[in-house]
Amino acid sequence: MKAYFAGGCFWCITPIYKIYGVSRVTAGYCGGDEADPSYKDVKAQKTGHRETIELDYDPSVVSYEQLLDIFLANIDPFDAEGQFIDRGHSYTAAIYYQSESERAAAAKKIAGIERETGKKVEISLEAFSVFYPAEEEHQDYYLKNPEAFEKEMRESGRRSD
Repeated sequence: MKAYFAGGCFWCITPIYKIYGVSRVTAGYCGGDEADPSYKDVKAQKTGHRETIELDYDPSVVSYEQLLDIFLANIDPFDAEGQFIDRGHSYTAAIYYQSESERAAAAKKIAGIERETGKKVEISLEAFSVFYPAEEEHQDYYLKNPEAFEKEMRESGRRSD
C-alpha cells in the first residue's frame, strides 16, 4: 500500500519511516497544478506543490494509523507557515488521503490533538490526486549526503544536539 504525507523538508522526514518497517520512501511533490514540477520551482513556491513523501508499506507490518502517529510526532502540527526553518506553502503540512477510511483516521488524530492541546492543528487534509517523484539527487538524501543531512537536521531545529 501507499501513503502520502507532506511534513516540510522531505529530506528530514524520510529516514524515520524505514525504522518502522516502511519498505520504501520516495521524496516528491503533491498538491500543485503543474505537471512534473522541479525541486527548484517547488522550493521557490512557483507551483503550488508541497514537498511530500510516498510511503510503500505492508499494513501487516505497520498500519496506516501508526504511520499517522509517526508523521505527527515528527512535525509541528500547529505551524501554518511551514516546518521549522523551512517556510512557505511547499513546506506546509498535509495528509493526502486515498480513501474515506484514511481521511477519517487522519481527521480523528487531528481532532484528538486539538482536544488535548486546545490549539488549532494546521495540517491540510486533501484528497490524493497525483505524486511526482523528486529528482534522483533528493532520494535517500540522508544516505548520499550524511554530513549535509546532519547539518540540515541541526540547523532546521528538528534536532538540538
